[in-house]
Amino acid sequence: MNRKRTLPIGNDDFAEVRRDNSYYVDKSLMIKDFLRMNDKVALIARPRRFGKTINMTMLREFFDITKDSRVIFKNLAIMDTEYADQINSRPVIFFTMKDCKGITSNEMLLFVKQQIYQEYFRYEKLLKNKLTKGSLEADDFYDMIKILRNPQSHHALFTNSIRLLTQVVSNAYGIQPILLIDEYDQPIISSYEYGYHHETGVFFSNLYGSAMKGNPYLDQALLTGVQRIAKESIFSQFNNARVYTVLHRQYAPYFGLTVSETETLLAEYGLTLDEWVQKKYDGYLFGGIEMYNPWSILNYADIGSLDNYWINTSSNFLVKKALKAADHRFWEDFDRLASGEEIPVWLTLETSYIERDSNYSLWGLLVNSGYLTALRRVDENTAVVRIPNDEVMSEFQVLISELAGVNGLDLKRMLSCLVNRDMKPFFELYQNIVISCTSYMDAKENAYHMLFLGMCITLRGAYRVTSNIEAGFGRSDITLESLMPSHSHVIIEFKQGDDLERLKEEALQQILDQKYYIGLQGDIICVGLAHDKKRCEMVFKEIHCEAGRLSG
Repeated sequence: MNRKRTLPIGNDDFAEVRRDNSYYVDKSLMIKDFLRMNDKVALIARPRRFGKTINMTMLREFFDITKDSRVIFKNLAIMDTEYADQINSRPVIFFTMKDCKGITSNEMLLFVKQQIYQEYFRYEKLLKNKLTKGSLEADDFYDMIKILRNPQSHHALFTNSIRLLTQVVSNAYGIQPILLIDEYDQPIISSYEYGYHHETGVFFSNLYGSAMKGNPYLDQALLTGVQRIAKESIFSQFNNARVYTVLHRQYAPYFGLTVSETETLLAEYGLTLDEWVQKKYDGYLFGGIEMYNPWSILNYADIGSLDNYWINTSSNFLVKKALKAADHRFWEDFDRLASGEEIPVWLTLETSYIERDSNYSLWGLLVNSGYLTALRRVDENTAVVRIPNDEVMSEFQVLISELAGVNGLDLKRMLSCLVNRDMKPFFELYQNIVISCTSYMDAKENAYHMLFLGMCITLRGAYRVTSNIEAGFGRSDITLESLMPSHSHVIIEFKQGDDLERLKEEALQQILDQKYYIGLQGDIICVGLAHDKKRCEMVFKEIHCEAGRLSG
């Protein structure tokens, strides 16, 4: 039996993957598109774990004039194009900012300094015989190395370090370099998370602006990140980038796995692309192309178990912060998304959420971060979105539970009790959850309804979870329609006010009077829940419905 190739899980260095003969999905035609479009400065915005770094290191290896990369590009698609002769033809300056994070601005900027120094150090050895000793340019180059080596040097001293390196490299080789910056926005996200954004904004504006706007020593620059660059605020000096978001067809096939790529990969590891894999990992749409999450597919191929692999692969701080600050209009729309609907939203990808924290940029953040899929544009301001798959549904459940202060084990036990008709421990656990997240409840309209809906997201697959859907003579708050005959359906109605005993009975009676059970067959648990801040009461009734006839 042939030994299966190693899956490159956790290895995003193109050269290593190719030299180790690990499984590699050929994305090399991205090089052709990069050359053909010939953007002076381009930014590709994609979610985490969708192949940005391995593609950037692929570009580095292809162009780097100091290397011979023909062996690692052998049999790849780019070598059958007219662009093959451009391999190892240009100097490349490469940075990855993905690990440039810090609790303080000094800590984060030290990591940025070290990243820039590593590239200076590489070129210090390469340019040893190419720099004219005693020249102003050589002096500036070695002075910058001293600044970057010194952990105490102020960040203002190296704001022009990238531009200076492009100048030195361009003059030394007589060829303008290509500049690649992977995960450019990670330090900025870190600065926002830990509250020192105002301290570092000018630095990044000058660092990126001086390197990429009006720089005569630069050939082309390509950046990747999650968010689109704004045209103002910290990026006021860096507004000339051509930006490719998830809505653009350019570069769309190169980030993520297409259907055919996913089928081929799974087949090599004895798996098939069945409906369960589709429900779990499908649902992304980049430039009109159906895509799968590569990180999840690689892990599934390796382990063979359908699990939530994408969750917590990287910081979701911005998403959590945005959800915490979202107003009731957002949550009303999210209510429909959590029920599996596709909805139109006012979607702006023009600014990052960091710089303009509104519902409009929040929708953009969720799309660019992979939490939502934009299916199509309605007009220039509006797009139809949905939650892409069950894996992301589960991530939303985790986020909402964390925001509400809900213990994950308590939540699992509570839902297990509910669907198994063990109502006393269900209600005891539910009461504890309500008490633990009162501040969350106070802040939102219909918060109990929305919180419970968020908690039920993980039941998808075993239940059809719907909210405010027409049933009988009205709209039920939440209906859990069992997809397995052995489990009961659940209908829940919420009331809020001082008289909990009366309101819980009204909630239950509303379910029965409005016949929310119509369309369901089998055992049904009807639950009335009444709330007044930390206090809550429940009443329930079990009924049975067959062919439109009710009993119970």
